[in-house]
Amino acid sequence: MAFNHLPAGVHDALCALSVTPVTHSVPMASNQLPPDGGTSPSPRTVLDRLTQGASRATRITHTEHLPPRIGSHAEWPARIRPEVVEAVRAAGIAHPWTHQARTAEHALRGESVVIATGTASGKSLAYLVPVLSGLLDGSEAPNGRGATALYLAPTKALAADQRRAVGELAAPLGTAVRPAVYDGDTPVEEREWVRQYGNYVLTNPDMLHLGILPAHPRWSSFLRALRYVVIDECHSYRGVFGSHVAQVLRRLRRVCGRYGSEPVFLLASATAAEPARAAERLTGLPVAEVTEDASPRGEVVFALWEPPLTELHGEQGAPVRRTATAETADLLTDLALQEVRTVAFVRSRRGAELIALIAQERLGTVARALAQRVAAYRGGYLPEERRALERALHTGDLLGLAATTALELGVDVSGLDAVLIAGYPGTRASLWQQAGRAGRAGQGALAVLVARDDPLDTYLVHHPEALFDQPVESTVLDPDNPYVLAPHLCAAAAELPLTEDDFPLFGPAAPGLLPSLEARKLLRRRAKAWHWTRRERAADLADIRGQGGSPVQVVESGTGRLLGTVDAAAAHTTVHTGAVHLHQGRTYLVEHLDLEDDVALVQEANPPYSTTARDTTAIAVLETETEVPWGDARLCFGSVEVTNQVVSYLRRRLITGEVLGETKLDLPPRTLRTRAVWWTVTEDQLDAARVDPKQLGGALHAAEHASIGLLPLFATCDRWDIGGVSLPLHPDTLLPTVFVYDGHPGGAGFAERAFHTAPEWLAATRKAIASCECEAGCPSCIQSPKCGNGNDPLHKRGAVRLLTELLKNAPEPAS
Repeated sequence: MAFNHLPAGVHDALCALSVTPVTHSVPMASNQLPPDGGTSPSPRTVLDRLTQGASRATRITHTEHLPPRIGSHAEWPARIRPEVVEAVRAAGIAHPWTHQARTAEHALRGESVVIATGTASGKSLAYLVPVLSGLLDGSEAPNGRGATALYLAPTKALAADQRRAVGELAAPLGTAVRPAVYDGDTPVEEREWVRQYGNYVLTNPDMLHLGILPAHPRWSSFLRALRYVVIDECHSYRGVFGSHVAQVLRRLRRVCGRYGSEPVFLLASATAAEPARAAERLTGLPVAEVTEDASPRGEVVFALWEPPLTELHGEQGAPVRRTATAETADLLTDLALQEVRTVAFVRSRRGAELIALIAQERLGTVARALAQRVAAYRGGYLPEERRALERALHTGDLLGLAATTALELGVDVSGLDAVLIAGYPGTRASLWQQAGRAGRAGQGALAVLVARDDPLDTYLVHHPEALFDQPVESTVLDPDNPYVLAPHLCAAAAELPLTEDDFPLFGPAAPGLLPSLEARKLLRRRAKAWHWTRRERAADLADIRGQGGSPVQVVESGTGRLLGTVDAAAAHTTVHTGAVHLHQGRTYLVEHLDLEDDVALVQEANPPYSTTARDTTAIAVLETETEVPWGDARLCFGSVEVTNQVVSYLRRRLITGEVLGETKLDLPPRTLRTRAVWWTVTEDQLDAARVDPKQLGGALHAAEHASIGLLPLFATCDRWDIGGVSLPLHPDTLLPTVFVYDGHPGGAGFAERAFHTAPEWLAATRKAIASCECEAGCPSCIQSPKCGNGNDPLHKRGAVRLLTELLKNAPEPAS
């Protein structure tokens, strides 16, 4: 029997330290801060109010204080147009920060550059000033249209927000700058105007991939004059998505070359390790970096918050900790009552809806007007719903917002006082990006990380040094992934016939893929070029966000009203028949999931429970690429095939998470070919570890859960990116084996990173299990509420002894 843990259900996976809480308070000033023309209490004061009462005070395990920082000014480079400098001054900015001026200087020299500084450090202005100056220069050219620039954002919300900001800044420049959004929400009647007249076009990689590059002849005048390409929030392009975007950018460069342009790439990133190296892999070009942040920063108070244990007991009798969802809803309610403007970041769409709903209900009992100033924000909303929420947040009409990570990426939410983070977001880069949403314009800010009942979260709130004393992660992406590269070669051939001269652009793996594409009759070679000869669109072959097909439409059965959409990859687990679906504060039950027509029919209901899908997994080794002996044990890396099937769902009581029952489902299996790291142990090692056959399955299963939960500390992934399987006797290895794999076709680089950091990664895993105070395993330790096998069997002590034996012959970590 295989014990599995899948990417979609990884967020409750593994074990962490659960030592006695200790509050590390740092004396802080209680100065008053004046956002929005008024006064707001200092972040220390706000936190003190949240922790009033004996039970609340013990929930803080650590408080980190980041003192204010003064800024360092410079002058704009002399070649910046004086009209642009005046427009910036009219916006209230007399002088740039040093890092802004340095970025502009690189751009003016024609050098691609990445600026990687903190949130609210003015990265947008750093690239906008040279871009606007270039557009003004180009407006005087005799070619009629003048110079153009392309802005790429990972989300529609960010592109729309930047369109507003550019419009305000460039207003004094008149019609010389014509910003326009071109994405899936742009009305058809506006698109032709954007193609012909827009000279600062804001879009996303999806539209560039599917809408602009395949139609490049209609964009010829824009591409011929393209001087700058801005890639905002470039740290978000990681894993498979980042690898796809890297190939989309190579296709853009190729088409631009066809029209005689060679644009300069200007990239903006949150603080990241090796930003130039990551930017070079993304663009395929040499990139300079600007990393010294010269902007001022207000006081930041960052609290780590652990919800208390409840009197309830979960699976296998383990104690249950209060959920991060319920705790965050309470805190959002309290902050709204203080009129502290707050965003609560939540990992799941359902979690965002639930937190907003709970806060609204609680506020409604004491201050009905405040209840109307709290809302949810997530993907899957209709465009008009998203835009209305963004406007309300920007104007201050909304006081509290429970949001998914869509608002993490640069959307201007100036005036926020506090950020709540419901569960570790997967990387330190995302943690700081979310925390930085508050405290703009030099204001003080409060950030609170609310730990889930989850091993990694528990580990972090009791080991603050892992958050505050470590650098952010490097960005992991692999443009040479054949599952990524092959469809982009087809798309490139459809745009312009592919020749050998293009091979250096697309990377060393390109020539080896062409014979297989010819054999599959996707490409045909004529003379010295490969052509796309099919009727369907080649760009449709590349699913750049890995959504696994067409999104599923969520439709109200009684009225036929479209409520929103769900990604195809998530449909089996989130909108299966019987699932509870939340939308804009309303609760629906899924009556039927029609996979043929990609429709989930729902009806409004008010069940006293939520639902959680369960699944089973089998894994087969396709190829072992690397094998390293650890004594008699073996650590391996290679290609695998994973077969997953959702088989049932649990009904859980709201707030407490208590399991009320399980219902079987009949859904088809799904197959994934990907990359994995795995380790095996021998019978002699099991004897040395005192793990007998009755304990073996539970020991492997517990170690698997734990290793998945700790991997985000060593690879730029979150727990939704990876999965795992453990077996007492795997048919391919013929030994007890634990697998951890990338949850994306062809792999994403995370399992490979795990292979290369295995001594440190598995040592941290062992420490996390051993240090947990529970007796036999708990959700803060080795249990996972989303485990496909119901967390049975698990053996905590066996896992510790097994990992101890495995690590005896591991190589020493690199210094």
